[in-house]
Amino acid sequence: NNRRTTVRTTTRLKTAAGVLIRTLRKGEQDGSYPQKGDCCTVHYDGYLEDGTLFESSRRSQQRNQPIQFILGMGHVIEGWDAAIAKMTKHQIAEVTIPHLFAYGEQGYPPKIPPRSTLIFKLELVDFTSVSKY
Repeated sequence: NNRRTTVRTTTRLKTAAGVLIRTLRKGEQDGSYPQKGDCCTVHYDGYLEDGTLFESSRRSQQRNQPIQFILGMGHVIEGWDAAIAKMTKHQIAEVTIPHLFAYGEQGYPPKIPPRSTLIFKLELVDFTSVSKY
């Protein structure tokens, strides 16, 4: 068979919330995605549209470790919930989040101006199901 298979190095996905997910590194190919209520561990770098880094889990002296949150429970901005639900374990993606699914009309002064579209480099380090009692 002389057919060549072309593998794209990046793939794009747009969620219903208008969040754009561009894969930089594919994650596990087992078909499993985190579900609402799962505990997610994520490394991130957050940028304004002009390229200004406003926060990072890797570069912050205060943090320097991934964050953990329960997916779909409002613990993070809505755009993160939408993006992480479409990622697989160990995937790294550039995620563009419109202001309505980030910090809204008001922003998050002084770091994030009003109506800011945010760009995150997200790595889904791990996720685990949380027991339901």
